[in-house]
Amino acid sequence: MSQVRFAAVSKIFGGTPALTDLSLDVADGELLVLLGPSGCGKTTALRLLAGLEEVSSGAIYIDDVDVTALEPKDRDIAMVFQSYALYPHMTVRKNVEFPLKNAKLPAAELAARVNEALATVSLTELADRKPGQLSGGQRQRVALARAIVRRPRVFLMDEPLSNLDATLRQQTRADIVALQRRLGVTTVYVTHDQVEAMTMGHRIAVMKGGVLQQVGKPLDLYNEPANAFVAGFLGSPGMNLVAGELRQGQIFIGDDLVGTSSVSDTRDVTVGIRAESLEISPTGFAATVLVAEELGADVHVVCETATHERVVVRQPQHATVPQSGQSVTIAPTGKVYVFDRHSGERIS
Repeated sequence: MSQVRFAAVSKIFGGTPALTDLSLDVADGELLVLLGPSGCGKTTALRLLAGLEEVSSGAIYIDDVDVTALEPKDRDIAMVFQSYALYPHMTVRKNVEFPLKNAKLPAAELAARVNEALATVSLTELADRKPGQLSGGQRQRVALARAIVRRPRVFLMDEPLSNLDATLRQQTRADIVALQRRLGVTTVYVTHDQVEAMTMGHRIAVMKGGVLQQVGKPLDLYNEPANAFVAGFLGSPGMNLVAGELRQGQIFIGDDLVGTSSVSDTRDVTVGIRAESLEISPTGFAATVLVAEELGADVHVVCETATHERVVVRQPQHATVPQSGQSVTIAPTGKVYVFDRHSGERIS
């Protein structure tokens, strides 16, 4: 088991910063998720940790050993890729034992480790099949077994579920979480999918434009976002963010009072309200219904405000569902967040 530390790590490609001053600790046995949109620097951070890219400045440590200049083979890590990267002409067993090919292990020990890895991901009965005979989820489990068999200090996973359909993604997500907790191997997991991040990570590190925005436990980030980007990126749907005004401790959307703040000055702000903290009410700020998305237990009512901003209201299925084009008023029922209009930083 191992700890990982990024110490003020930066990476520049051709004069363009891809990662800027990343300082981040990953605890022993933790599953840390790097979350953000395409181009935010999360995969760059993973590749720097793996040794597949050179650090421009800063240092990377595994168990307090500076590995910044070490070759990938000397870092004792195993990586699971989005594309599985399996050898199509080899059986499942041969794919899994391949990382041990040059380890010069006794035949009995090699076979035992491969069998253990296959059993861990429930692939024993498929050991003699080739990748072309497997489903996407099964192929991803082969890739996991190939990582496990090496018994590395750190697992690195780069969007390993993005090629799976929704059902397989959910199943494999649960498999990875259970596997990681059983093995206790420190894991850094990269994704752009906030549902994956919320359900898998012990902690989430949210990134934007190569800069770490916030790191913490999933519900802490959901309930106490540091800025408007984190608020809008986490959640399904993300937090509603609309133009508003702070007037001496009172929060307004247009001329409608929607909350209060401990900050007593007056300025333009961005008002944040979660979809589950809104309701269609006899009073509130005005909006027009664009569409009502019926999702089974819930309905997402997508509206547009008078200033042409989108707002989603989550309501239970049994509530009256408004029709497209209908004029409604919307009122908060829960927490109202305030962010600086220009910097995006949380005010209160």
